[in-house]
Amino acid sequence: MQGFAGFMWLLSVALILFSGFALIDAATRREDAYRAADKKTKPFWLIVLGLAFVVNLIFNILSFLPIIGLVATIVYMVDVRPALRGLSGGGRSRRGSSSDGPYGPYNGGR
Repeated sequence: MQGFAGFMWLLSVALILFSGFALIDAATRREDAYRAADKKTKPFWLIVLGLAFVVNLIFNILSFLPIIGLVATIVYMVDVRPALRGLSGGGRSRRGSSSDGPYGPYNGGR
């Protein structure tokens, strides 16, 4: 039983870190990006992710409330966050630089 309790504790900590990361990420995004991406508003996501974070802190992972918070956090991470990153140009650009040709970067004939 001690091994199971340790595993559940690690899972709970991972869930708290995951929801905390999503909350911080949502807080750092611009408000107009949410509207441009045709997603819910920034205050909506801050409330939902804040509640998920608090629920994960308070309740045991075996209860149903942290699972609901996990679902909300996953929805933000796989649907909203990529749409916001695509609009704001965050992350790695897939286009490359302006001097890239069809076969890679142009190096000036060197």
